Amino acid sequence: MSLTDPIGDMLTRIRNAQMRRKDVVSTPASTLRGRVLDVLKSEGFIRGYTETRNDNGSGEFAIELKYSDNTPVIRTIERVSRPGRRVYASVKNIPSVASGLGVSILSTPKGVMADHEARSQNLGGEVLCRVF
Repeated sequence: MSLTDPIGDMLTRIRNAQMRRKDVVSTPASTLRGRVLDVLKSEGFIRGYTETRNDNGSGEFAIELKYSDNTPVIRTIERVSRPGRRVYASVKNIPSVASGLGVSILSTPKGVMADHEARSQNLGGEVLCRVF
């Protein structure tokens, strides 16, 4: 099955699983999805993820969701740049999420990273999503 927006699909799976209070959600594996999950883990929004390989060679990520007092740690997670409308930001125009409490995830020339890391490295790029 071909997806036109794999990042949007992954974010929707996370959002839906948290509404149902699931502990683990699975999504097809890809390099870009793995980099976004690395940022979510380093910022403390998910517990972690593991990759498994199927017999046919395709991979899957099992994402462990994080809860605090039975409420999801991720309050909102939304896609910013879509296949039909790409959103780019220079280092001066990187959006701040919830006055710095949330994170914008960017795809920069030096990889996928959080907004504060991109500012410190003086990099701009495509704004993939916002998490709070």
